[in-house]
Amino acid sequence: MNKLKVEKKEAVISALVEGNSIRSIERMTGIHRDTIIRLSVRVGNGCQEFTNDYMQDLSCEKIQVDKIWCFVGKKQRHLQPTNNPYRVGNMWTYVALDADTKLVPSYLVGNRNQAHTNRFMRDLYLLVSKIVFSYSAMHCAFMLMLARLHLAQMLIMAR
Repeated sequence: MNKLKVEKKEAVISALVEGNSIRSIERMTGIHRDTIIRLSVRVGNGCQEFTNDYMQDLSCEKIQVDKIWCFVGKKQRHLQPTNNPYRVGNMWTYVALDADTKLVPSYLVGNRNQAHTNRFMRDLYLLVSKIVFSYSAMHCAFMLMLARLHLAQMLIMAR
């Protein structure tokens, strides 16, 4: 089994972070695209473990919450009845950003619906100890979930 040198791994990850496509990285480095994908999955899993272990009870005070639209595979209007809408079509990346440090304490990729909004906001609420929210584009689902979480916190504190 061949092993990539650390310098090659760094070059691949740097290119991915800069926004290069898998195939362009393959051309630039000479590393097969399957190897690039396996490396990115391994690094992503390591980052997820790190954030799960160390990003708790954060002292972020000004959180900006927004969502970013993209499509996977094909745009929504081209979907067929046989396509799985959870894997193909319109997707939204929910992002929370600390305005002072530029830390991203939470993100979620999913559909634009109440269930995904609730999941995103609950995760963010559990990570950050004190929050003052700011919304780039107001989304009533954000506000509804935030109100529910504050109400639940007040009920717990009243006990």
